[in-house]
Amino acid sequence: MTPPPGWYRDPHAPHLECWWDGTAWTEHRRTPAVGPAPASGEGGFGAPSAPHTAGAPHTAGAPGMPGPYGAAGGFGPPAPPGGGGTGGSGGSGGAKAVALTAAGAVLVAAVVAGAVLLTGGEDDPRAVTLPTSTVSAPETEPTSPTPSPSTSEPGPEDEGVVEDELNGVTFPLLDGWVRPQHVVEKDAVMTTDGTHDCPGEGSLCRGGLVLSRTVTATDESSPRALAEADISDAAEAAFDEDTLGNRPYGGMKSHQVLEAGPVAVAGRAGYLVRWRVTTGKGPGGYVQSLVFPSSVGTESPVLVRFVFEAGPDGPPLADMDRITKGIRSVADQASGGGVGSSIGPED
Repeated sequence: MTPPPGWYRDPHAPHLECWWDGTAWTEHRRTPAVGPAPASGEGGFGAPSAPHTAGAPHTAGAPGMPGPYGAAGGFGPPAPPGGGGTGGSGGSGGAKAVALTAAGAVLVAAVVAGAVLLTGGEDDPRAVTLPTSTVSAPETEPTSPTPSPSTSEPGPEDEGVVEDELNGVTFPLLDGWVRPQHVVEKDAVMTTDGTHDCPGEGSLCRGGLVLSRTVTATDESSPRALAEADISDAAEAAFDEDTLGNRPYGGMKSHQVLEAGPVAVAGRAGYLVRWRVTTGKGPGGYVQSLVFPSSVGTESPVLVRFVFEAGPDGPPLADMDRITKGIRSVADQASGGGVGSSIGPED
């Protein structure tokens, strides 16, 4: 027996209904109606209404018949009212309720499946979590901080001077003069640049040397007495015999006093004595002993020795005067004081 024409569950899409024209499936489909079934009708969801046109027959078997979708309890029409039909003892009302429940469950399952496909569940293997890339700022070379301009006064070395911290004075570093390097004398504050072969015994000699020391081994405090007592020692140490017993200049033969007198040094009254020395070898040289009170501590006298060679390897004699005039007190530098104002013998 062939089921009558009507809307039945689609064998290929159970959540839809397909029109059965009585002999074959058509291409007409619809969404199942939701609500109580009409009181009469042969179809599974009430009285069927034929579509306007019928399409090609469906490939599956007829509803309720053997075939791909026609197994027992398949898609056959519900029993007609009055207890007849192929369903169970529940009648057409129970069959319609079962059909509505099944169609609703299929529809809900389809909607949930579509939502999962669109959004991707946590356990869905198709749900892909894209890696989050961290965008970091491009690396740049570290920049060194720009130093702010210094508001402090420049140090002595920045001004081209040499500082004697012990005695609180500075010396001008003239052209051709350098800070002491590889000098035996521990009190040296500056030397001429370079060395040369000594004319007598020994290896190397320097053209010029300036030393500064504090006078402490005497009770004498007069700058004149201290300068006059030191000049002979200065001449012998420089041009006669060195600490190793050598005579770099062939020994000292004689001397001549060139200047002796008071002088203002670093704003204080000092005294100087200058000799011209004749040596056994070489052109000889000049020595000067300068003494003045210190401006720091106990104001112990400061002794400055000058040793210049007289030949072409020695500095200009005028450098003695320029260095003497340029000696300044560290304490008085800020106010501009401490400049030697005169050099010359006493009247």
